[in-house]
Amino acid sequence: MSDIVIKAENLGKKYIIGHQADHGRYLALRDVLTQNARGFLHKTKDLVQGKPIIQGDTLEEVWALKDVSFEIQRGEAVGIIGRNGAGKSTLLKVLSRITEPSAGRVTIKGRVASLLEVGTGFHPELTGRENIYLNGAILGMTRQEIKRKFDEIVAFAEVEKFLDTPVKRYSSGMYVRLAFAVAAHLEPEILVVDEVLAVGDAAFQKKCLGKMGEVAREGRTVLFVSHNMSAVLSLCQTCFRIDAGLLVESGMPENVVANYMNGASGKASIALSERKDRAGNGRVRLTALAITGADGHTAVRCGDRLRVSMSYAAQNEVLGATFLVGIYDHMNRPIFFLDSATAGGLPQRVPPHGTVTCDTGPINLTPGPCLVNAAVLVNGEMADHVGGVYVFDVEADDFYGTGKMTDRQTTLCLIHQDWQVQ
Repeated sequence: MSDIVIKAENLGKKYIIGHQADHGRYLALRDVLTQNARGFLHKTKDLVQGKPIIQGDTLEEVWALKDVSFEIQRGEAVGIIGRNGAGKSTLLKVLSRITEPSAGRVTIKGRVASLLEVGTGFHPELTGRENIYLNGAILGMTRQEIKRKFDEIVAFAEVEKFLDTPVKRYSSGMYVRLAFAVAAHLEPEILVVDEVLAVGDAAFQKKCLGKMGEVAREGRTVLFVSHNMSAVLSLCQTCFRIDAGLLVESGMPENVVANYMNGASGKASIALSERKDRAGNGRVRLTALAITGADGHTAVRCGDRLRVSMSYAAQNEVLGATFLVGIYDHMNRPIFFLDSATAGGLPQRVPPHGTVTCDTGPINLTPGPCLVNAAVLVNGEMADHVGGVYVFDVEADDFYGTGKMTDRQTTLCLIHQDWQVQ
């Protein structure tokens, strides 16, 4: 029997999106009636033909996946990485048979359990206990099989107290804990997990990674989408990188992750004001970011203080703005965060245009590159978020004054130490 459990051949998924034409400020009543009549006819035609009804004056084809081909072996743990909107989640939905491909085909051997978003496969009106049995039945398991695993699922999810409560009253963390426990313990041949584990706390994420590793060691297949590069490196033997719907690279996780991070750092060469790959409602836009040593030098040495300067622009005075900066290492592991709301110091109102600065304490990092993400919130809502806006190198320095240097293969940060013997 072949060891290939998933085989994708020229896989493609196409979506049709609508755009509303800009008709200017004024529109005659005759034009409005004509447009409405035309739109009604198009929608009626689509409905009769079984097509989805799409709002908009013009339609555009968007290929979320295009010509994707690969093979996955039994017992293989595969990490899938890529920026937001690259097509990772669409690929998992196709492999989970949630959505049909527009082109190509997928051959899957074995039972698939998916955890793609909070609440997938759960009925909100049913209790946790009932949803465990419902999910097991969906996976094709008998009641006796589910009953045998029931106590193990409940213990892993840590929801004993709320087992007979409708899951609509669960917090998002409880929801994910139970959903993952069901998906991982009901012995699927293929376990598919999206980035939903980010909802859980750090202890639960570690627990889930351990369980996925155990599933892979038992000879079952794991597909894992994550932005946590260290998790991908620790769990997976193979890694796929997807960009703009294309499978651009596959191979050893160390190589694929390194190439992905190099590409992310390459975006930092583009001026922040010209970056298009940003998220948020646009109420405030970040226009520039710079990081220097506190003494004004662009070189940053181990033990230096940093000055972070962020320029922004808005239409009007901004009430309740929070500025955020995340510093990551070359494997996209978070090192530290700067948060104006937590640290305080900014006024409640800021002018429409300006520059905010943040001076840090000494950053005792070992030498190596650091990647910077930046964001601004307004009253808790994301106004702008851009990844890979800046890259800086921490240069080697004689931190301890002993003439001996430490690199990132040994540790990420350094602390002052005072050794004595008595």
